[in-house]
Amino acid sequence: MPSSNSPGFRRRIKILPEQFCVTAALEDDVHSMAVALEHDGEVITRVVPQMDRWPWLNCPGAKAVVERTFAGKPIRSADPRESKRLNCTHLYDLAELAVRHAFDEKPTVYDIAVSDPVDGRNRAEFRKNGELKLAYELVSDVVQTPNAAKGLHLLKLRDWTMSLSGDEREWARILQWVSLIAHSRQMEWDLGSLPDPQMKASCFNYQPESRASTYRVGPRHDFSRGGREPLSTFDGKEFRR
Repeated sequence: MPSSNSPGFRRRIKILPEQFCVTAALEDDVHSMAVALEHDGEVITRVVPQMDRWPWLNCPGAKAVVERTFAGKPIRSADPRESKRLNCTHLYDLAELAVRHAFDEKPTVYDIAVSDPVDGRNRAEFRKNGELKLAYELVSDVVQTPNAAKGLHLLKLRDWTMSLSGDEREWARILQWVSLIAHSRQMEWDLGSLPDPQMKASCFNYQPESRASTYRVGPRHDFSRGGREPLSTFDGKEFRR
């Protein structure tokens, strides 16, 4: 089933390199965010995070964390991996993408589509500038294709993705992560609900000091129904409604 034409989760990522600044933005069913890294060619001089839509009350507090995490780091190699769990996962990943693409000559658009499961089967697709680059056929979150990853659960793809190089590793990691986030479509999404107490402290919102006072505030938007496109309200600098 072609996920791009099926009901399911959608995420778009835009990476916009300029001289001395690179911006990465994303929007999906439950997130709408951007990070700009200003630099002098060597060091990140300023980090400008934006949150237009987010799922939990305390998520915006993570903007200050991503600023501290990346400011002053080398623009060509910043990878403060040890700090990821303290950050908003999505702001951190955008900052990482901005670092990797800071000196690209052209903008890049990634589109990820993950179809809703039918009898446990679904498909996840990754496109770069409209061109299909990678797809997972899945049964109960176990990869059926590509053959190199066949039999691996989505949660167990790290060794395979790390065996890839360059762009292919980036595409595989993004597609894996978005395929997992797509499970949010099968979750109850009641505004005001509390976070899962069994969830590990894997991001800013789930750190003990945030978890104690947070609750669901963000709406979901189903882009697979048509209408506006993801990031249609982002002008490259800021979100406009």
